[in-house]
Amino acid sequence: MRKIKLFDPITDNCEKNAINRVLESKFWASGAGNGEVKKFEGKFLKYVNSKSCVAVNSGTAALNLALSIYDIKHKEVILPSLSFVATANAIIENGGIPKFVDIDEKTLCIDPKKILNSISNKTKVILPVHFGGFSSNLTEISKICKKNKIHLIEDAAHSTGATYKNKKIGSHGDLVCFSFHPVKNLAMPTGGLISINSKNYKKIEKSLKEKRWCGITNRKGVNYDIKNLGWNYYMNEFSAAIGLEQLKKLNYTNNRRKEVSKEYSEKILLERKMPFDNECSYHFYWIRVKNRDEFREKLLEKGIETGIHYKPIHTFSLYKSKIKLPITEKIGKEIVTLPTHPNITKQDLEKVIKTVNQFI
Repeated sequence: MRKIKLFDPITDNCEKNAINRVLESKFWASGAGNGEVKKFEGKFLKYVNSKSCVAVNSGTAALNLALSIYDIKHKEVILPSLSFVATANAIIENGGIPKFVDIDEKTLCIDPKKILNSISNKTKVILPVHFGGFSSNLTEISKICKKNKIHLIEDAAHSTGATYKNKKIGSHGDLVCFSFHPVKNLAMPTGGLISINSKNYKKIEKSLKEKRWCGITNRKGVNYDIKNLGWNYYMNEFSAAIGLEQLKKLNYTNNRRKEVSKEYSEKILLERKMPFDNECSYHFYWIRVKNRDEFREKLLEKGIETGIHYKPIHTFSLYKSKIKLPITEKIGKEIVTLPTHPNITKQDLEKVIKTVNQFI
């Protein structure tokens, strides 16, 4: 029986040729971000229409570096709990205090009304997560940030190619963090990126490029200086070369994801499911079921992989507190994610829909 994978990147000879080109060049990585990395940054900048872009080696690295730009030590960062734990870990890494708020039950993105109720004189950053590729309400969140002089950093790990009010995600917030993990819409062996839209974008770009290379600055030949703490976060040439090829395919692959998700939206016989929106990039498609473990086991028996995105962060031992997030906690017990990748065939799609409807 052929297995229908939850995630499956689309590749062809273009990626193979790109890998061979880098391999034969023997220029595989550069902390300075030259070569393929610089090309990728330029192409991605044009794609999202931001002021600048800095490539790194993961979405986690992007979050950590973005938060390091604003001194959040002993300050609060407002975020949803329904996300991968890296979103909150980056706050802790920078000495900040994660302040979890509840989500909108329709989109599973952070609820702006809950943000308003959580702002204090310690709030330094609002960090919305565009869940599953569905954009958070950036209009309301931006208003809140502007009124309260708070920075807006977006977690766009699921949202490469998504739009909000006809503008690409990556062109709105002060800093926007992308992930290019192999399961993501734009897939690399490992990779991430920060797009910059702040007025002082040149200063931020310089700082990010120093920090992604262990803090190295003012390099002239073998001489350089270290003024600030940095990390080994730069992207390698193989990832960038693959990323350039994946970027060419991105509009096609995201359109295919939308076609699959529209079928789910129209034919899965559940009310509690991901809404269809043409601006969404559909990293996955979520539904909510009561008997989740049994349901997922039934689908797996039929060769259909599913996921759980995610166990709410505030329920982990490291983050556990008395905070109550009723919608997030309910979703965390019911959510199941279905495959949307472009390799799904018509027969696969029909099988998933039929099987889901059989066991819900």
